Amino acid sequence: MRSLNDTLSRLCRLRDHVLPGLPGRFAEDRLSDLGAFGSNPGALRGRFYVPHSRCESIALVVVLHGCTQDAAGYDHGSGWSRLADEQGFALLYPEQQRGNNANLCFNWFNTGDTQRDAGEALSIRQMVSAMVEEHGIDPSRIFVTGLSAGGAMASVMLATYPEVFAGGAIIAGLPYGTAASIPEAFDRMRAHGGPPAAALSRLVAAASPHKGSWPTISVWHGDGDATVSHENSALIIEQWRALHGVDHTPSAVEKGEGYVRRVWSDAHGRDVIEEYCIAGLGHGTPLSTFGADACGAAGPYMLEAGISSTRRIANFWGLSAAQSEDRAEVAGPRQSTAPPSTDTAVPAELHGIPRSQVASGGVGRVIEDALRAAGLMR
Repeated sequence: MRSLNDTLSRLCRLRDHVLPGLPGRFAEDRLSDLGAFGSNPGALRGRFYVPHSRCESIALVVVLHGCTQDAAGYDHGSGWSRLADEQGFALLYPEQQRGNNANLCFNWFNTGDTQRDAGEALSIRQMVSAMVEEHGIDPSRIFVTGLSAGGAMASVMLATYPEVFAGGAIIAGLPYGTAASIPEAFDRMRAHGGPPAAALSRLVAAASPHKGSWPTISVWHGDGDATVSHENSALIIEQWRALHGVDHTPSAVEKGEGYVRRVWSDAHGRDVIEEYCIAGLGHGTPLSTFGADACGAAGPYMLEAGISSTRRIANFWGLSAAQSEDRAEVAGPRQSTAPPSTDTAVPAELHGIPRSQVASGGVGRVIEDALRAAGLMR
């Protein structure tokens, strides 16, 4: 673990940066409010989308936004509701509230929010139950995905309620159960410390009484991510590899333009884990915003990558028709639209603290404000 002085030094570097403000809400909001859905111990807001054209029993995708984002903004950027219109599945968007986390991060590092039948995890589970009851969701086709803190919270949901989800997709996220404090959260984001690889699967196995089959896992990460280290991708795979009983060596490797996809298949030949490593991509959701497979809109943490993670995740789960282009034929230049930063040691999620506040508050104020903005202190 890094020393306290090292952590303080990193936080104090903020005073040397002009930090951009938080992204605003998008004008278009395609989501509706979910009514009462239970005790809601995590005090989350529920939002949803059900397309006009749908089957009697439809699939559900739970989508968890990242820090500084809200549900409508993430839907606009990722394009999930547009794809739902095309393919006829429903969406659930749990939304964080500032009363829980100043920077709108899901509290993936708070033990009270990451245990089965408690906190934010239970709130999301209750939302899923409400959607199943009210909208005729097929309980065998429920999936969860998320970005960054939302990706880490997707790991939480997959671990604590594996019987609920047929599959999950973790984008620039972290494995389950590796952080339970502020210093640990900072360290795990940089893939420092944590349990040994051999113990990761035991964290999931101990999170619920589940004895059945496990959800399939899709992992996405840019190798240029300076906020959540790309090494976390390998840790997520290791956490789930043993549970699925697959070898260290992938069953197949696919190299496309600007990405590598690795796949692990079980003894029955079923693809149970996939990993996309996007060359040069920073911290955010990979998008393709032009061409036949266009989906979503670029913006802060929603990054043009020439490949649509939204469409490919849906394909992996069997929710959409085959892509119009071969996997290896991904066209278009890659350019990052993430908020600029000249110091990769400063997490992008710390952006949002006014420079005047950093300059005038002293070291103690800098530390407190930075931790709150990072979603690591209430």
